[in-house]
Amino acid sequence: MPNRPFLAPIPQAQSLLRSKGTEVKLIIATIKPFKLEEVREALTEAGVRGMSVTEIKGFGSQAGHTEIYRGAEYAVNFVPKVKLELVVSDAMTDQVMDTIAKAAHTGKIGDGKIFVLDVQQALRVRTGETDEDAL
Repeated sequence: MPNRPFLAPIPQAQSLLRSKGTEVKLIIATIKPFKLEEVREALTEAGVRGMSVTEIKGFGSQAGHTEIYRGAEYAVNFVPKVKLELVVSDAMTDQVMDTIAKAAHTGKIGDGKIFVLDVQQALRVRTGETDEDAL
């Protein structure tokens, strides 16, 4: 555990052993921009207390497309997307993935992707709470 002299010792942070259910996961999802509000509402109902949202551009299997603008055809190599980043308890991971997948689904190419990564540590700066307590 790194030395953080500015924080008072926190009992749950002193143990290097994690008890079951204290692990957290980072969920990264890319979705279509018009689905953002629907996904946010569904996640709020599922008990998610926060997330970060970033507007991004990218391409996947569709590899861009062509559009006509003012009579001229041009290539769109990157498609607008929204990236969601959520840190949730291990126990909520499957529910959150299912909620995002259902709310973001259109059945058309480019619906998005969901990735799940292990989080080594989490710290709430204001209180010093760690891991699942920091969420």
